[in-house]
Amino acid sequence: MSSLFTFVFRVLARLPLPLLHNLGALAGWLAWLLSPTYRRNLHVHIAQAGLTETKFSAIAEAGKALLELPKIWLRPHEEVVGRVVKVTGWELVEQARAAGRGILFLTPHLGCFEITAQYYASQQPITVMYRRPKQDWLAPLIEQGRGAKVKLAPADLLGVRRLLKALKRGEAVGMLPDQVPGQGEGAWLPFFGRPAYTMTLAARLAETGATVLMAYGERLHYGAGYHFKVFPLSAPLEGDLLQRAAQLNREIEALIRQCPEQYLWGYNRYKIPAGAEPPETGEAGQ
Repeated sequence: MSSLFTFVFRVLARLPLPLLHNLGALAGWLAWLLSPTYRRNLHVHIAQAGLTETKFSAIAEAGKALLELPKIWLRPHEEVVGRVVKVTGWELVEQARAAGRGILFLTPHLGCFEITAQYYASQQPITVMYRRPKQDWLAPLIEQGRGAKVKLAPADLLGVRRLLKALKRGEAVGMLPDQVPGQGEGAWLPFFGRPAYTMTLAARLAETGATVLMAYGERLHYGAGYHFKVFPLSAPLEGDLLQRAAQLNREIEALIRQCPEQYLWGYNRYKIPAGAEPPETGEAGQ
């Protein structure tokens, strides 16, 4: 079965991006129709954020996000980077480089979040935190594709050390700040007004003096490519660790509101990790 999935992935990687996005939109609707759990999560999370009007477009965009992955992972790096047809905010990157500081890119599950690190890696070294997928057949494809130009750091203590060393060398680090961490690696903090188990690692890495930048790759219409957008924090990180982590959640919220239809609302951001105590309000997902 794994060889069949691998074959399908490689076939998808060769299809034109406009066709992949059309097929992805269909796949998104099929997932919504066939999975009550996914349907419930998407509806509840969008409503929690007060963005119900984006629901139908978000269903299609989630499918596009899935079917574009083979092309991002398996095509030649130069071809993938060439899909980025517009860049905004790159002067922030240049300023951080000129200052000799490391860069901490925070890219939530928004737009084509895989292409941001690939684009940066075409110019300078970047290390990203990598959590091995549960499907064994998928791991080699990700590691050979994503890892061809991007340095991968496992989601463990060794990986954290690699991230710290990269920042201290003045290099860039990338991570998904809205990914639910494991038990003991986060804290219950507000996310769109509801407690979400939030990683504190991003706030800790910022202590190195690295420049923290928010970034995402907006998916353009009709498979036209991607718009890589980079933004500074709205205010310097201040306070203790939990206050800084809470501030980063607010920064993520603001970024999502720029392009809410391309956020993965079906991702269970409010789940309780195994072994973790539920929030005091008892409002987390299952």
